Amino acid sequence: MPHPERDAMTPGSIPPVIPFIPDSAPFTPEQRAWLNGFMAGLLAGPRAQSYQGAPNAPETPKLSLLVLYGSQTGTAEQIAKRLAVEAAPRGFQARALEMSAFAAIDFAKESRLLLVTSTWGDGDPPDNAIAFWNFLNAESAPRLEHLQYSVLALGDSSYADFCGAGKKFDTRLEQLGAKRIQPRVDCDKDYEPAAKGWVDSIWSALRASGAGGTPSSPSSNGHAVLAPALAEPKAPAKPGFHREHPFPARLATNRPLTTGAKETRHFEISLEGSEVHYEVGDALGVAATNCPDLVARIIARLGCDGEEEVRPAGGASTSLRSALHRDCEIHRLTSSLIQAAAERSADQRLKTLVEPGGQTRLTEYCHGRDVLDLLQDFPTAKFSAADLIANLRRLSPRLYSIASALKAHPKQVHLTVAIVRWESHGRPRKGLCSTFLAERSNDETPVPVFIQPSPHFRLPANSDLPVIMVGPGTGIAPFRAFLEERIATGARGRNWLFFGHQHEATDFFYRDELTAARERGALTRLDTAFSRDQPEKIYVQHRMIEQARELWSWLQDGAHFYVCGDASRMAKDVDAALHQVAREAGGLSTEKAAEYVQELKTQKRYQRDVY
Repeated sequence: MPHPERDAMTPGSIPPVIPFIPDSAPFTPEQRAWLNGFMAGLLAGPRAQSYQGAPNAPETPKLSLLVLYGSQTGTAEQIAKRLAVEAAPRGFQARALEMSAFAAIDFAKESRLLLVTSTWGDGDPPDNAIAFWNFLNAESAPRLEHLQYSVLALGDSSYADFCGAGKKFDTRLEQLGAKRIQPRVDCDKDYEPAAKGWVDSIWSALRASGAGGTPSSPSSNGHAVLAPALAEPKAPAKPGFHREHPFPARLATNRPLTTGAKETRHFEISLEGSEVHYEVGDALGVAATNCPDLVARIIARLGCDGEEEVRPAGGASTSLRSALHRDCEIHRLTSSLIQAAAERSADQRLKTLVEPGGQTRLTEYCHGRDVLDLLQDFPTAKFSAADLIANLRRLSPRLYSIASALKAHPKQVHLTVAIVRWESHGRPRKGLCSTFLAERSNDETPVPVFIQPSPHFRLPANSDLPVIMVGPGTGIAPFRAFLEERIATGARGRNWLFFGHQHEATDFFYRDELTAARERGALTRLDTAFSRDQPEKIYVQHRMIEQARELWSWLQDGAHFYVCGDASRMAKDVDAALHQVAREAGGLSTEKAAEYVQELKTQKRYQRDVY
């Protein structure tokens, strides 16, 4: 859980703001403790003092810097905490806080703000940023003419409202009078280069605005002298396996969970030899490779043989075939690739996609199409092998909610994956990672994996508290893990699961496991909703409303409420049902129900893992 920095400082000390290595960093607890101690000693010891001028020189005053983050999966949080670490040697007393802590901040006393946020759903802020967004948009929102700020936005350009939350915060802060000290940077899924550029330049932007950098301190003879700047802080080398160095795991089990038209499979991946550690609620990153058939068809369309030398973004020179197979995103189209194609073609249909006001047409065209479609639909847009690779986005790992507890399955990680296959625009299509696991992986094929911590999706620290879990379809994955963890640790709190799908006979994932858990009392309640088994469609939110009084009773007993699955519809419907439960079973007005649900989020009792 993120924790605010302390305000009290010991004179002459490095601010005890946050651990230098955040809890979400990919280290074991022992490694994290050692690195925190090492960096604290490095910055607080004699070496740090030598940068302050004479040994007895007065403490150089530090300038306050507020770093706020809105984070759903932990990426924005990691960036924000890294900013706070880098701020101290540059003359700033930094605080890295999640946006939900805004009520404890006196914005009249803040002068510098760095805001880092991801985007969730349809351009919405993440859960821990919603209340702050509402605060900024209220009629009572404070004027911020005294505040300097900059925004780093994280998103995915394959969605229409790319970095929508960051853009909204940027615009609203400006409307409230805040002064932008550096333009907003919008980061795509391959966020590292853009984020690093923003971080590297923010310090010079603060210096240019008259805020910090190399603050002066009086010398013994009364003259002002510049304190030498600390060397650029370097992140410690990451031990073990992580996003940039995934573990080459092996697939141990691949079995179907369904017998109907919608195929879903259970995968068990061996972590033997890796020392990879995860917590329930975390996600597994899988660095899949592209389908060889699609790669071959793109090469043929270009008129190449695949051996042409190219250099993918952020990589070394390699062959065209290898770049398309391992390095480049070819399943999705981006606006930048469409723009590059329009610049190479006189086709008016293509140009209308990128002209001002053509966003709707562009979005409609990109939906369900890939790089091969673009090359086939607009043959006059000629790309050389090098040109095409230069305009393709780096292939990003796919993230899946982990469906197992390490305590129940040592040296293994389990996934619940819907296998994506469909037909669109005249030819069959395949999901990148789901078919990589289902069709192209076996016990002899490396499956590169890493752990993506999810610090905002955790079981309650008090295992006596009840939990309510809403996970239709593959959304059941983390709740299977939650149940395994609660059973393995002997948790005494009650467990209630809402599960739904289309047909009970063909789509009841983990039926035997769940039934056995319920029979022995580990699963207190199991409510199912199979939408197509009766004339009227019944979903999990309907079951919630049916059990409103009991659900409200659990909430009054301190239950934590969790949702996992589709963000666009299911999560919104479940949220609306929760509001209805508060109104009908709790007797709250519409306004008070909204306040109650928001308070659940603030208290970390309402957590979502939605996509």
